[in-house]
Amino acid sequence: MSDEKQKKPKTPGEKPPKGKGEGGQAKAPKERAPKERVIARLGETYKRDIVPAMMKRFKYHNMMQVPRLHKIALNIGVGEATQDAKLVEAAAHDLEAIVGQKVVITRAKKSISNFKLREKMPIGCRVTLRRAHMYEFLDRFISVSVPRIRDFRGLSDKSFDGRGNYTVGIKEHTVFPEIDVDKITKVFGMDITFVTTAKTDQEAYELLKAFGMPFVKRQEVLETSGA
Repeated sequence: MSDEKQKKPKTPGEKPPKGKGEGGQAKAPKERAPKERVIARLGETYKRDIVPAMMKRFKYHNMMQVPRLHKIALNIGVGEATQDAKLVEAAAHDLEAIVGQKVVITRAKKSISNFKLREKMPIGCRVTLRRAHMYEFLDRFISVSVPRIRDFRGLSDKSFDGRGNYTVGIKEHTVFPEIDVDKITKVFGMDITFVTTAKTDQEAYELLKAFGMPFVKRQEVLETSGA
């Protein structure tokens, strides 16, 4: 009797072993197309230009001491949602079109009878941008949206919170080119907060100004951290 094992006859309907095709040959793995990585323009500007300039301006000893933009938070409050709940859905749809990211619906934490507000009632929406999305939004905000603001004369430089964060209010969300004025339900306002790792308002101001934030002409110079 031969030492070679006899092949087991294949029964009708029997499937070939996993990973093998006809004749027991292994299938070649599918080649995945490499993902195209797009680097945000302001992200490159920060590494190439802003970091050396900030180190020279504030005399940092290490580049890790240089403040950076951590995140951007956008919030839309819809006060009229107590009468029409569909306004929150419209605001969320418009905000998603602006940032290109899923938003979160904010709800009331407690009931207030004078305002006809019930607990857990939707009253607005918010979203947080980080990394590449953050830089892309900042680029579009400075280059395209801000010049579309009516009677624009510069952003206020008095909206820093003392911990390096800056908040700006937009009265009409139609300044963003992603919004079609003919298709919107209502014009909404929004608050945009730029969260940085700066320890002082002076450092945060210089960081955002280096990115191209169009502040009003400053009358007084903020005190530096060493003052």
